[in-house]
Amino acid sequence: METSEKAKYQFANEDERLDHLKQAVSVLPELPGVYQYFDKSGKIIYVGKAKNLKRRVSSYFLKRQQTQKTLVLVSKICHIHHIVVNNEEDALLLENNLIKKHKPQYNILLKDDKTYPWVAILNEPFPRVIQTRRHIRDGSRYYGPYPSISQLHDLFDVFKNLFPLRQCSLSLTPEKIAQGKYKVCLKHHLKLCDGPCEGLISEEEYGKYIESVKDILKGNTGPIIRQMRQDMMAAAEDMEFERAEVLRRKIERLTNYQSRSLVASTSIICCDVFSIARDDDKSESYVNFMRVNEGQILSSYTMTFRRRMDEQDAEILSFAIQSVRETSGLLQREVVVPTKPDVDFAGITFVVPQSGDKKKLLELSEKNARIFKLELLKQEAIRSRATHEEKLLIQIKEQLALHDLPRHIECFDNSNIQGTSAVAACVVYRDAKPSRKDYRLFNIKTVEGPDDYASMYEVVHRRYARLRDEGATMPDLVVADGGVGQMEVIRQATENLGLSLNIIGLAKDLRHRTNQILVGFPPKVVGVGKNDAVFRFFTRMQDEVHRVAITFHRSKRSKAMVASELDSIVGIGPKTKEELFKEFGGIESIRQSSLNKLSEVIGRSKGLLVFTHFHPDEAYKVKE
Repeated sequence: METSEKAKYQFANEDERLDHLKQAVSVLPELPGVYQYFDKSGKIIYVGKAKNLKRRVSSYFLKRQQTQKTLVLVSKICHIHHIVVNNEEDALLLENNLIKKHKPQYNILLKDDKTYPWVAILNEPFPRVIQTRRHIRDGSRYYGPYPSISQLHDLFDVFKNLFPLRQCSLSLTPEKIAQGKYKVCLKHHLKLCDGPCEGLISEEEYGKYIESVKDILKGNTGPIIRQMRQDMMAAAEDMEFERAEVLRRKIERLTNYQSRSLVASTSIICCDVFSIARDDDKSESYVNFMRVNEGQILSSYTMTFRRRMDEQDAEILSFAIQSVRETSGLLQREVVVPTKPDVDFAGITFVVPQSGDKKKLLELSEKNARIFKLELLKQEAIRSRATHEEKLLIQIKEQLALHDLPRHIECFDNSNIQGTSAVAACVVYRDAKPSRKDYRLFNIKTVEGPDDYASMYEVVHRRYARLRDEGATMPDLVVADGGVGQMEVIRQATENLGLSLNIIGLAKDLRHRTNQILVGFPPKVVGVGKNDAVFRFFTRMQDEVHRVAITFHRSKRSKAMVASELDSIVGIGPKTKEELFKEFGGIESIRQSSLNKLSEVIGRSKGLLVFTHFHPDEAYKVKE
C-alpha cells in the first residue's frame, strides 16, 4: 500500500476516527458482499461476508451487541473497504479467497489450508467423478467450489442412482483391461457399476454417462428433475411416503442449485478486469479494477478520474490501466474491458466479452463502479448538510461572543398547573441537531406551589450535579426558556456547583412571543432579527423543549387524576382498579354506575366502598 493511502488512515483524535467510520457506514449499499477492516497502518485486520453490507457492518458499532473481542476489533478499525457481489454464496467464496490471501489478525475461520470442495471429473480412462479440495492443473475438469456440503451429497447421490460410474482407483488402460488384470467387484453385482475393469462397457458408452454428469454440473438439471418428479409421484401412489419426501427435498435442492460462481470460475484462469462508470454532471469517471487469479477474485477497488476535457472512455481506461501498472506492478496477460483502450500495452491482450463468464465478471465490476459513484454522491450530500450545520454553529459562536463552537447545547423548561404535577424537561442538541437519546425529564421534588424560579433551580442543580459526579462533559451553552430571572437562577445553580457555563435567555414580549436573545451578566440583547438563522434555531429549540415538557406534564396529570379518585379509597387496590377501568373505561363512568353494577364487577363489599366514596349522601340509604 502506498504511503499516501496509508496517510488517510491517520486521525488526530478518537472523535475524528469515529466520524470517518460513521460516514463510511452510512453510505454502504444494502447488497451482498465482502467487507474489509483496515488498521491505522493500512493493514487488513478483518474480512467478513454479508447478505446486507450496511446492516452487517453497522452491527459492529452497536454497543449492546458488542462482545469484548468485538470491542477490541472496533477500537482498531480506521478504514472500511467493501466489494459487492451478486449473492450471499459468492460473498462466502470471496471471503474465503481474501482471508487466505491476507491472513487477517482477527479472522479465525477459513485461515488454514482447507478450502471449499470441488467436483472433479478426472483426466483418465473411464473417468471417475470425485469430491476434492485440491485444484490441480492436470487436465481434469473441475466444477465448483461448493459452500454447501449437503448440496454436494445430493449431487453424488443423484450420480450414484442414475449413472453406474466406477468408484475404484484402478488404472483402466486399454492394455491392462485386454490383459484381464482386473475382476469386477461387489458394486458390479449390486448394479452400481457396469464393470469397465473387465471391458463390459466401452469408453464411448461410459462417456455418455460423463456427458450427462457434466450437464448437471453446468446447471442443466431440467431432465433429471422431471424424472425425479415422476419417481416421486410413483412413490406416493405406492404409499412410499418417506421415499417420496426424500425425492421432494432433492428436487428442491437441485432446483436452487447453481453450478458456478463468478467468484470462482474454472473457465477463467487469470485475468484483470476494468470497468467504467461516468458522472457527466461532475466531469468524473469511476474505474473499477478487479483481479482474478486461479479463477478467483482476489481484489477489487475503484478509482476516480476527473475529466479535464471531453475524454472518451477509451482514454480514461488507458489512464487507469497505466495507474494500476505503476502502483500494483504488472498486469495479467489478459485484461477484460468494456471497450478497448486507445493505447496498446505490450504483452497485454484486451478482451471485450459479449457473453459468458467474462461478460458476467465485467458486469460485476461495472456494478461495483456504479455503487462507488452513488456512495460518493451520498457522502457529498452528508458533507453538504454537515457544512450547513457547521456554518450555523459558527454564526452562533460569533453572534453570542462565545469562546468555542457550541456543539453541545441544553435547554430547560418547566410545566405545571398552579403548582400541581410540576415537571421539567431538558432537551439536548449536538452539532445543531436534536439528540433525543440525551433528553431528560424531571419530577419537581422540593418545590410546592407554582414557583418557576425554585423549580428551575432544582432541576438545573440536579442535572449538572449528576453530570459532574459522573465525570460527563458539560454543555457548551445552556439556554433558559425565559428572560433575566431564569438566567439568574441557572447562573446561581451552576456557580453553587463550582461550574462556569455559558448561559443565554429567550425573552418574550407581552403577547408571550419570543422576541429577544439575552446574553451575559448583566444580560444584554443580541442584535439579531427574527428571520436570522440563529434566532430561528433557538426558537425551534424552544418549541421542542415546550413540546417535551407539556407532553410529560399531561401524562403525569392524567395519572394523578386517576390516582386521586380511586387510590384514596381504603380497600381498593391496583387489581380492583384495573378491573373497574377495564369494565367502565373511565373515572366518570365509574362515578355514575349503580351499586348493583359495581357489585357485579368487583363484588358487593368493594362495590359498596366505591359507591359510597362517590355518593356519600346516599350512604345511609345503602346501609339501611
